[in-house]
Amino acid sequence: MSRSTTSGPSQRMLRVGEQVRHALSETLQRGEIIDPVIENSVVSVSEVRMSPDLKIATAFVSPLGAGDDNAVVEALNKHAKFIRGRVSGALRQMKYMPEFRFRLDTSFDNFAKINELLKSPEVARDLGDGKNNDKDEE
Repeated sequence: MSRSTTSGPSQRMLRVGEQVRHALSETLQRGEIIDPVIENSVVSVSEVRMSPDLKIATAFVSPLGAGDDNAVVEALNKHAKFIRGRVSGALRQMKYMPEFRFRLDTSFDNFAKINELLKSPEVARDLGDGKNNDKDEE
């Protein structure tokens, strides 16, 4: 039986990533991390990507209400081992507890840029021309 050679994550990686995301979100919500940078902001975990061997979890976070988003990500990375210990109870079923790495989630910025492009006059003009061409063909 041949395996697909796609570079996308496996079903197992996606499932475990979602379990880790939930456990991580609950831990951050409880406010157990004693750091003024993290305490003064709400951290949203939008996605967790697991390595193929499930030993590294890269968490994409969006700090809300923080002045410096990068400072929050640095603080989370500084407390990654503490967070790993707190999350371990919710992830008892895993053979290895993953190492956490935190990255700033920029996908919302990308969505905003795409949305602005779609609302631009050039795109509206092109969409308008496409409708007029359909009428001419009838």
